[in-house]
Amino acid sequence: MPQIKYSYISKKKNSRNKVFFVDEKFNISTLKKHILKSEYLFIQDLLKSRDTKKNILSFDYSSKSKIILVSLKKDINNTEVENLGAKFFELFKSFSENEYILNSDSISIKLKSLIGHFLHGLKLKSYEFDKYKTKKNKKYISVFVIGKNIPSPQDQKKFKAIEDGTFYTRDLVSEPGNVLHPDEYAKRLNALSKDGLKINTYDEKKLKKLGMNTLLGVGQGSIRGSYLVTMEWNGLNDKSKPLAFVGKGVCFDTGGISLKPAKFMEDMTYDMAGSAVVVGLMKTLALRKAKINAVGVVGLVENMPGGNAQRPGDIVKSYSGKTVEILNTDAEGRLVLADALTYTEQKFKPKFIVDLATLTGAIIVSLGSEYSGLFSNDDKLSKQIIHAGENVEEKVWRMPLNKNFDKLIDSKNADMQNINYVGGAGSTTAAQFLQRFILQKTPWAHLDIAGMAFSKYGGALNSGGATGYGVRLLNKLIEDNYE
Repeated sequence: MPQIKYSYISKKKNSRNKVFFVDEKFNISTLKKHILKSEYLFIQDLLKSRDTKKNILSFDYSSKSKIILVSLKKDINNTEVENLGAKFFELFKSFSENEYILNSDSISIKLKSLIGHFLHGLKLKSYEFDKYKTKKNKKYISVFVIGKNIPSPQDQKKFKAIEDGTFYTRDLVSEPGNVLHPDEYAKRLNALSKDGLKINTYDEKKLKKLGMNTLLGVGQGSIRGSYLVTMEWNGLNDKSKPLAFVGKGVCFDTGGISLKPAKFMEDMTYDMAGSAVVVGLMKTLALRKAKINAVGVVGLVENMPGGNAQRPGDIVKSYSGKTVEILNTDAEGRLVLADALTYTEQKFKPKFIVDLATLTGAIIVSLGSEYSGLFSNDDKLSKQIIHAGENVEEKVWRMPLNKNFDKLIDSKNADMQNINYVGGAGSTTAAQFLQRFILQKTPWAHLDIAGMAFSKYGGALNSGGATGYGVRLLNKLIEDNYE
């Protein structure tokens, strides 16, 4: 897959391949001042026999030059522009040419940063994880943007930051478990201090001292360490309450003693996607110098069936002081999040907490790969997340929480059990479990992204594999409501 480079240039640059925007009826009269008369007449003639129901049309003016027309409807929105950019990339893949001039002055409608959103979609779609391929596609496609209708320097910086954060998330999720184990993951996060994040890493010794036994219990069967890592961004330079984001980082999930079936177990490298979203978001906020205070907290473990592994029937005491009976060691993500949530609430006293996790297969049964499941104790926060998701097409669907579900996770031997053995409501009872570790009524939302973190067939802005779902959603949540 070719890699995309785009740049904004002030001076004219010659290229045989030209890209223009036109209206939805492919009216090209506005292009007379941008192309030669011979080119204009050539396209005008060809348009008579072309299917103008398509968004993008390409014309071979000669064996070595193309003219490409991209149609824009009057009421087009940012998401549609980004999807159009992604379609443009799919077209690029079939071309042998590698350099294009995009004329921003050909745009006739008014939409802030239209070019920025178009190239943003183009860039996001172009991602490929080929780190371990011996033969790499070294083809680069360069898009040079000319004209006055370009994003402001601030918007350019924002788009770049979101792309870098999303790609960092995709990179982390794509890494195999033998490479990105908890020890390596913690090491990589420490390196993010160069972006301006304050990083604190709690290893097993520190976690034991803190009493984070539900998190430690998940990783005790692995030869790798277990960690809690906090990443702080202070964009306001004051003591205002931060926004908090918590992620599940199970670097590989065998299910532990409650071993998973072998089929598709290789996909469990992405069971750390919730943490990767938090990391990518924090990187984005730092790179774009977001004017907020935020903290990201991730619990990093590996769930293995070793000689010291946690057993079904074990009872552990969480950081909150509440006890948990482990009925199934494959319901491990909620144990990692339990300690992380309580610690985040008590340590940072945030305005709100949003946690993300590939938590249950049940949410895929409910929502497939179109929505993540949203569970929350706060209507305002829920509405903000839903609206942000709609704006960037990273959709969420609110699911129920209710005290009546508590009886399904109450234990006879401890304060609660980590799985509902009665059956049904798998995602809800998992969220109900997490809610018990929010002790101070902090506004909280849980996003179960099991169906969204990884795509075998690709989506609008990704070509298959790790999607980076959540980075753009949460960045939009912050941008629209808290900056």
